[in-house]
Amino acid sequence: MTRMSSIKSVLFVAMFAAMTVIGTMIKIPMPTGAFVHLGNAVLLLAVLLLGYKKGSLAGGLGFFLFDLLNGYLTEAPYFFFESFIVGGFAFAGFLLFKKHPTKVWQLLVIGGLTGIGKLLMTQIKNTVMLYVLGSDWSTAFTGALIKLPASVINVLSTMIIVSVLYFPLKNIFQQYE
Repeated sequence: MTRMSSIKSVLFVAMFAAMTVIGTMIKIPMPTGAFVHLGNAVLLLAVLLLGYKKGSLAGGLGFFLFDLLNGYLTEAPYFFFESFIVGGFAFAGFLLFKKHPTKVWQLLVIGGLTGIGKLLMTQIKNTVMLYVLGSDWSTAFTGALIKLPASVINVLSTMIIVSVLYFPLKNIFQQYE
């Protein structure tokens, strides 16, 4: 990798990390205590445009910074880690189309696979947290399900946002390669 491409890579990761922070700050609170936000859409776009490692790193850093700045310090390491798992689901979907989706329906498939990863991670995290706090497994699992609607809305909004923004952003990014 040349020095210039290294600088571009760092700048793109930093830009997507900052956009993840901003996207996560644009939030709609839910009655369950969770909130709907745009950060997941930025993570998916980062993975699609920068690749798995750089995109997941950008999303993870963005979520980590958001948590640090907004009083979620104990959750920051988890969301950094989760970005790589969810990013892996996204990249697996991306690979289904040989890293070159050409149709909106293909982006919806990628978004759906990414969403499955996000929903699984959210359910596991919330179940474990409720179990650690003293619930039995069935109560913890059920309690975690109650928080899932915000994640479902995040997944659906991510699919729509990425379907609209991916192709124009891809054209812009190709100018800088």
